[in-house]
Amino acid sequence: MAGSAAGPLAGVKVIEMAGIGPGPFAAMVLADLGADVLRITRPGTPLQPTDITTRSRRQLALDLRQPEAIESVLKLVEQADVLIEGFRPGVMERLGLGPDVCAARNPRLVFGRMTGWGQHGPLAQAAGHDINYIAITGALHAIGRSGESPVPPLNYVGDFGGGGMLLLVGVLAALHEAKGSGKGQVVDAAMTDGTSLLSAFMYGFHAAGRWSNQRGENLLDGGAHFYDTYACADGKYVAVGAIEPQFYAELRQRCGIDDPMFDGQMDAARWPLLKLRLADVFRTKTRDEWCALLEGSDACFAPVLDWDEAPQHAHNRARETFVTVGGVVQPAPAPRFSRTAPAVPTAPSATTLEDALASWR
Repeated sequence: MAGSAAGPLAGVKVIEMAGIGPGPFAAMVLADLGADVLRITRPGTPLQPTDITTRSRRQLALDLRQPEAIESVLKLVEQADVLIEGFRPGVMERLGLGPDVCAARNPRLVFGRMTGWGQHGPLAQAAGHDINYIAITGALHAIGRSGESPVPPLNYVGDFGGGGMLLLVGVLAALHEAKGSGKGQVVDAAMTDGTSLLSAFMYGFHAAGRWSNQRGENLLDGGAHFYDTYACADGKYVAVGAIEPQFYAELRQRCGIDDPMFDGQMDAARWPLLKLRLADVFRTKTRDEWCALLEGSDACFAPVLDWDEAPQHAHNRARETFVTVGGVVQPAPAPRFSRTAPAVPTAPSATTLEDALASWR
């Protein structure tokens, strides 16, 4: 069965060289939005519905050590619009599937390359993971509590935000350009570049003297009392982000805070003390009690939900932010489209070379 015929990318054919992390995530989003994504895996690779990043696409097992398998990929390349790979620089070339070889078969192919360090530079051939890639950009240094070690933000920033999303932007931009030129190109997406790009806002604040190098002491890093998380009476947490004066005033009013110390909202010298006082306030009620008092108001408030709670939240349920596919609860495709709504995701499925070629002709 071919990929989804629904979504704004219906008709776009994508080859995904199977990997982990940002490459599969980018391929998942392309498939979510309607592209027909064919995932090339090693023989014996099982279908894993719990690996959500492999959803909504067919899986074709090929042994790329064999010349006939390379030729099979090149036959698919002739019909494809996009190829995505996440190997170290040079691996695709050594396999005989580098950009030049693929372009000779299909000049309009967009060749998306996903790496941590990029295709060139002193670290290009070094091993690494998200934490390493974000470390050299300034981003990791900025995340954490004052006086404590930097905190890894899971692998959201490097792998998925600065990696997979940057690859998606590049691939879609190159696809758009190819419509006019008839020529494809290589998209070199590096997590170091993408994470640096995500940090543009903070670098601007730093340049303006409004963001110090001391983590945990700034406006949006937990330094401010009005932008942080707080424990409640039941040990659960809430998140507060009342930056603007009118929202800060509503937070105070709804929480019954009339202490004049809170009047100097932007006086950073007061923040450590005000954090302690606000923490005392939130410990007086349970998380649900605070939700009843604050949620849905302009106090910029939300409960901190865990993996099991989040899909059950009323707002997420109303927007159908989560779906269940094959018994696996997972995020629904995003964003939303008014005319070309994506189909509901499906579990990954196996295919043969013959079926894949036939569906793409």
